[in-house]
Amino acid sequence: MSARYFGAAVARVEDPRLLAGRGRYVDDAVLPGMLHAAFVRASMAHGRIRNIDASDAKGMPGVVAIYTMADFAGIAQGAMPPMAPHPLLPTPITYHPLAVEEVCHVGEAIAIVLADDRATAEDAAAAVLLDIEELPAVADAVLAWKAGAPRVHSKRPSNIAASLKAGFSDCDAVFAKADHVLTERFDIHRGGCHSMECRGVVASVDPHSGVLTLSTSSQSPYMVRRHLATYLGRDESEIRVMTPDVGGGFGPKANVYPEEFAVALAAIKTGRPVKWIEDRQEHFVATTQQRGQVWTLDVAFDNDGRMRAIRGHCIHDNGAYAPYGLILPATALASFPGPYALEALDLTIDVVLTNLVPTSPVRGACRPNAAFLLERLADRIARHLGIDRQQVRRRSFVRADQMPYSTGMKARDGSPISYDSGDYIAALDLVLDKIGAAGFEARRAAAADRGKLLGLGIASCVEDTGLGPFEGASVRVTPAGKVVVSTGASSQGQGHRTAFAQIAADALGVELNDVMVETADTSRFPLGMSTIASRIAVTAGSSVELAAQKVRAKAIAFASHKLEVGEQDLELEGGAVRVKGVPGMNVSLSEIARTLAGNVGISLPGGMEPDLAATAYFNSTALTFAYGANACEVEIDPETGDVRVVRYVVVHDCGKLINPLIVDGQIRGGVVHGIGNALFERMIYDEAGQPLTTTYADYFLPLASEMPPIEIHHVETPSPRNPIGVKGAGEGGTIPAAACVISAVENALGSNAPFIHLHPISPQQVVKWLERTASAAKA
Repeated sequence: MSARYFGAAVARVEDPRLLAGRGRYVDDAVLPGMLHAAFVRASMAHGRIRNIDASDAKGMPGVVAIYTMADFAGIAQGAMPPMAPHPLLPTPITYHPLAVEEVCHVGEAIAIVLADDRATAEDAAAAVLLDIEELPAVADAVLAWKAGAPRVHSKRPSNIAASLKAGFSDCDAVFAKADHVLTERFDIHRGGCHSMECRGVVASVDPHSGVLTLSTSSQSPYMVRRHLATYLGRDESEIRVMTPDVGGGFGPKANVYPEEFAVALAAIKTGRPVKWIEDRQEHFVATTQQRGQVWTLDVAFDNDGRMRAIRGHCIHDNGAYAPYGLILPATALASFPGPYALEALDLTIDVVLTNLVPTSPVRGACRPNAAFLLERLADRIARHLGIDRQQVRRRSFVRADQMPYSTGMKARDGSPISYDSGDYIAALDLVLDKIGAAGFEARRAAAADRGKLLGLGIASCVEDTGLGPFEGASVRVTPAGKVVVSTGASSQGQGHRTAFAQIAADALGVELNDVMVETADTSRFPLGMSTIASRIAVTAGSSVELAAQKVRAKAIAFASHKLEVGEQDLELEGGAVRVKGVPGMNVSLSEIARTLAGNVGISLPGGMEPDLAATAYFNSTALTFAYGANACEVEIDPETGDVRVVRYVVVHDCGKLINPLIVDGQIRGGVVHGIGNALFERMIYDEAGQPLTTTYADYFLPLASEMPPIEIHHVETPSPRNPIGVKGAGEGGTIPAAACVISAVENALGSNAPFIHLHPISPQQVVKWLERTASAAKA
């Protein structure tokens, strides 16, 4: 078999349709008799619901119904099931579809309004009168963590939802013999998701079959089906969930949200289709956020800069609920020790509730947090010893000859975490070469002549990808000779249809445009998990390969029987099984598919199973580890504190590249996301839990005008842990980016500037740091 497509920079097959405006998103759905929903939301961070008066709103023209949770009592009641149960959360901390008794953050949904159009529904929602007794709220995780803090939930005895511990070896013993020990406090501020398309859901009930259908902008349609079926007491076969085109996800759309349940309940209650589309203001107060953590870490190291051990504590801001269980803080722990070959580790995370929007994974799921901590510590060690930053890394990294490398940590299922392959030092060498580190001081001097400060930053990372347990795929050749690939893996712009088509086309010897890919519809494919954690290329991609190879073997077996030649003498090419070296002696895949589709009274040849099709589930029993090294240059205007990233270089290894064009897009987008984390995105609340950044006038996102040239260099170290040798690539651009940018800013400010222990940073902070540095120099 020749690989014509796997590894080729093939143009995405999705794009012509999307670029021509023929995409189909949730908001494009128009169903007969459809109602439009708007939610009545809490305007205070914590309060006891005393009364909901919807009498005036119900009388408004065009308003069909207004429901609270009590109105759904005959259908379902209680809190939603947890998406990711955890033994440390025996009592799940999840939403009701609509708030009951108490609201715990601004934006929590209290009632749903149904009307003939969205504008009317919004007007009616504003006319609903709420009598809510305001209760004490706490918006700061550090304050919420302390004894005596106001309770986020009035009936919970503590704001500490759980405490997680992780580590290995005797940390105290390693610290006792270390040449140096430093202690640093880190503050990583929370931010949002802000995909181009906000969330949305359309629910309807088939009047004949009773099947409940949801079209939702989700990364987890099978999780939505599973938990909704559990909540309603229905069999999963009675619920269909599908995701049409989705305009970005980045993690928060992997959650199962109360709005999905409330809209479904409203459709069941009214017997009419119901649509809700989240507006951007709702996104700020109702879609999950991430990153809020405060760490205190000790690092032990030798005179030569070799990092030996880390110990410390984290206060993790989980917001008001834990719909995603403890996956986010657990991922933070599992991301240690990164690329570093530590002798010991001892970490504790206290998962703390606050009266804010809940947190859940956003592109990287706390892996960027861990990378920021590790890379900042490496830079801090270099400053303390007065040595080059790269030397700390070279002396502390896991070496290539140590692969596969057992980190000492445990995965979610308790199995040992082991890096499969890679050369972290070589990646660092390459990125320093590509950014021209040897000539940096000359560029710094030239910038100084222009009145600017130039800084060079470096950061490395390791990313666990291919998270189990599985994704599946079916591959079928139709009687017309077309290949149909079906999978439960949803897509939010990653190019899955192209990548899966490339894999199937190579296996079956057909053209790319002869492959059709169906994704994320629970009526088309029986099982699926979620598009999260850079897992789909490994899990679903491998499943497509396994299923396609089964179909290939079946086609060859059929042709061997029909042509009376040995299987070893056959090949697939041009949509047919051919006898090698004998032109014209072949049988087309379409003929094989027609024959195996069967005819009444005619036996299938050779006792073969019907249909030229196969299904496979790749069971991912061990993680694959992508890795990379980044370097960037930033230019600072000392008068204004303005920081601009002027150049960014990435070296990345995600195993064998299915499509370099797609991977480049993923990495480039990830870097932009990380630059936003470092310099722009900050979700600010006041002491009462009121959000202060609820528009793009005050919540800043990076624009095209702020983006540097991003140069990407690929290293391909095939993973031995899946049949196609791939590792994930969806988050690798983001994970080290904030650390890299902050490293460059600190380098630009000079050796006398304060150590930067937080992100995002602001121009005001930069100016203060420069003033402090100037004062210190005068003293």
